[in-house]
Amino acid sequence: MNAERHPIFTIGHSNLEVGKFLALLKQQGIQAIADVRSSPYSQYNPQFNRELLQKSLQEHGITYVFLGQELGARRSERECYLEGRADYGLISQTPAFKRGIERVTQGAAKMRLALMCAEKDPIDCHRCILVTPHIQQQGLQVLHILSDGSLEDHVETEKRLLHLFALEEKDLFRSPEESVARAYKMQGEKVAYHEEDLVLREEPPRYGN
Repeated sequence: MNAERHPIFTIGHSNLEVGKFLALLKQQGIQAIADVRSSPYSQYNPQFNRELLQKSLQEHGITYVFLGQELGARRSERECYLEGRADYGLISQTPAFKRGIERVTQGAAKMRLALMCAEKDPIDCHRCILVTPHIQQQGLQVLHILSDGSLEDHVETEKRLLHLFALEEKDLFRSPEESVARAYKMQGEKVAYHEEDLVLREEPPRYGN
């Protein structure tokens, strides 16, 4: 890991109360939140709607930046879909996504930054399956803030991912790196959005991530 840069944290707001959410951030000394939801609104947890969240964070000295256009899982780029489903491999090749990764890695040189999305468990979220591997490629450690206040190093998250698809055992015909890549692909296909679930319009839908 590059000693000059902080690790990148991630967190899912789930249905937490704002006070608990802020306490989790303060516990880890988070100075900035990068919101990677494509639509920064929540039908069931309006306390995490963009404007309200930004205000709450600012009151506690935490910077808010919206990176949903760059790092979100719901894409407006038509080339990011295969048979109507968002493809994480294609998303990662877009100029916008690459700009988002660059902004995150640059931010890590200045402050303790956390990527925020909606899902409680990182393994169920694109922040882990899509975004995190590309942050790791930049030589940065990724730590997931869990709802109980503990931290999970993404190395351990990958072990859980392998176990999820029964790929943790050594395979004569597949290297450990290939097993990890396969697990990412399988989980990506599981959690990726289908166009039938998307609302591609300027006015953001008041739900989802």
